[in-house]
Amino acid sequence: MSKYPAIIVVEGTSDKAFINTFLEADIVTTNGSEVSRETIDYLKNAIKTRDVVVLTDPDSPGKRIRDILDQEIPGLLHAFVPKEHSIKRHKVGVAESTKEDILEGLSRVIPAKKSEQGRLSYADLYELGLTGYPDSKAKRDLLMKKLHLGYGNAKTLLQRANALGLGKEELKEALS
Repeated sequence: MSKYPAIIVVEGTSDKAFINTFLEADIVTTNGSEVSRETIDYLKNAIKTRDVVVLTDPDSPGKRIRDILDQEIPGLLHAFVPKEHSIKRHKVGVAESTKEDILEGLSRVIPAKKSEQGRLSYADLYELGLTGYPDSKAKRDLLMKKLHLGYGNAKTLLQRANALGLGKEELKEALS
């Protein structure tokens, strides 16, 4: 069993239990989308000395947790599991993913906040058909899956692509 160097933040105890079957890691649970002040304070202190990676479920409550944590704690990293691989028994979540998908997500973490190196704009997304068209959502979903950017809308795509310093040509290439 390998050791993961960062603290991993997940939603619940089933996520933590599943990850602990194949990875030695310090894991913090939020216990759902109402992230406690104690958890936020703990992570604010922890990030001073270690990386903190948020690995929440690929759904709306998971995005809500990411947003809450991003507002409160600068410097977070994010890992994602593909939604289509994270559904079992009518549930969507990290615990419903595979070991391989989780390890893949943890190997491709991205920073939470927009980086200065980002150079994409909404106009670029529009030009590439990623917003403003009837099929934009499907194109975004495909692109975000291919680039391991998780689940989200055009604003989320723009923030994550800019955080990685991706340009218009790189998105265009990934779409083809």
